[in-house]
Amino acid sequence: MSEKNQEGKRAARDRLIQQREQVRARERRRRTLIVSAAVVGILGLAAVVGVIAANTGGKGDKDKASGPAVAPSGATGKDSLTIPVGADDAPSTLTVWEDFRCPVCAQFENAFRDTIHQMEQSGQLKVEYHFATLIDGNLGGSGSLKAANAAACAQDVGKFPAYHDVLYSNQPPESDDAFGDNSKLIELSKKVEGLDTPAFRSCVDDGAHDAWVEKSNTAFENGGFQGTPTALLNGESIFPKKGDEPITVANLKKWVAEANKGKKPGTATPAPSGS
Repeated sequence: MSEKNQEGKRAARDRLIQQREQVRARERRRRTLIVSAAVVGILGLAAVVGVIAANTGGKGDKDKASGPAVAPSGATGKDSLTIPVGADDAPSTLTVWEDFRCPVCAQFENAFRDTIHQMEQSGQLKVEYHFATLIDGNLGGSGSLKAANAAACAQDVGKFPAYHDVLYSNQPPESDDAFGDNSKLIELSKKVEGLDTPAFRSCVDDGAHDAWVEKSNTAFENGGFQGTPTALLNGESIFPKKGDEPITVANLKKWVAEANKGKKPGTATPAPSGS
């Protein structure tokens, strides 16, 4: 066997080993990181697992977005990569990095949604949402990208909070790239009053904000974050814990109250609609 063939086989074997190690690392994160879910009444706290491992750099099967990065209406922050929800002058800010295909993101959102919305509405908290497309890169497909684009399209017409919640409440299994089908995203928009319009459909079908989503994902990759969801309260990580305390509904309320002590609440905004 020629030396060139031997080197080729060694390179292939090394790539296979690296891929297996990435899978093992991902599963270790799933087993070891937990987040406490919100509950009603006396049911107590239910554990939900893991943080999805960060993208290894692959783009999966999705087409690379082209053209200028068109930010949705009302986007703020560096390079207009932030979608804000809540009073601009709220004393505390929760920064969230999410992937719409990420199951742990859905667990986080579904567990803490009501509490976060209550604090938004009362002016205690502003939430700044950022998007990543890790699952597209890890598993292939385009659902992370297309769902984030659709959410940005909803932001254009002031329907982001409700549509964001609808996407997470109706998230398909991680391996099912249902969000890669624009018709599914448009179908779900019917759950938000007034969102399913020709303008919204065109925005979704045209991928109007695809390049913006890709730019957001690049910012995530360059940010040194461990995975999605990443949640920072006033710049300090709180997922899956803050210091020695795990994130729970009670602890989140406590942390915000401590951060806001002596400060006036911001101008309250209406609670998000839709279901």
